[in-house]
Amino acid sequence: MKLSIFHTPELVPTKTDADCAIAVDVLRATSTMVTALGAGAEAVQVFSDLDKLLETSDRWAPEKRIRAGERGGAMVEGFDFGNSPLACTPERVAGRRLFISTTNGTRALQQVESAPIVLAAALINRQAIVQHLLDHQPETVWIVASGWEGSFSLEDTVCAGAIAHSLQAALNCSLDKLAGNDEVIGAVSLYRQWQDSLLDLLHHASHGQRLLRLECHDDLNYCAQTDTSTVVPIQRELGVLVSEK
Repeated sequence: MKLSIFHTPELVPTKTDADCAIAVDVLRATSTMVTALGAGAEAVQVFSDLDKLLETSDRWAPEKRIRAGERGGAMVEGFDFGNSPLACTPERVAGRRLFISTTNGTRALQQVESAPIVLAAALINRQAIVQHLLDHQPETVWIVASGWEGSFSLEDTVCAGAIAHSLQAALNCSLDKLAGNDEVIGAVSLYRQWQDSLLDLLHHASHGQRLLRLECHDDLNYCAQTDTSTVVPIQRELGVLVSEK
């Protein structure tokens, strides 16, 4: 197995050669997707364009849909949710489809949607993602960090490093053998330095600070947790993710 990490969607090669592509947006899109599916959402459908989201979700009965829109960390006016995983309680999402558009995370998913297997990962489901890779043994794996508007992000890179670190240990191989690019070495190094203080790292991250200014303290606490969910969001059709059975 060869694993490569890309710090932003813009750095992903135009042609997707990966057997499995994993999108990461710890703060907060993929954390929200994992949580929504774990709370019983029927599916999560992702959009870059807000107007396209509204047009598609209009075909669903109001009681069967939730519209989640976020720009700049804040909820889009007129939508049901912003991008907080804490909003995704069973009472609110069970049996409904989450139609979601965010600043960064939905772009990362759409960048790799043509891969044979597309997953969504966060710190909260790190080990579940690793187990999926061990069970299916894809030859080439890409982890695509969402970043922030085209720039590197600490939180997504540390999550990619956490996945690579756990995968290396499970495969009992050298990091050089696993790494498909230099970014893997850097991401694992970042995770090793911060693995016991991930919340502190999220507080240092520029987007973490942005969310703190928006009073999203509880979201950061939640998203900094590791291995609290066994949900693996997997693409069923283009742009639509469900919980892997």
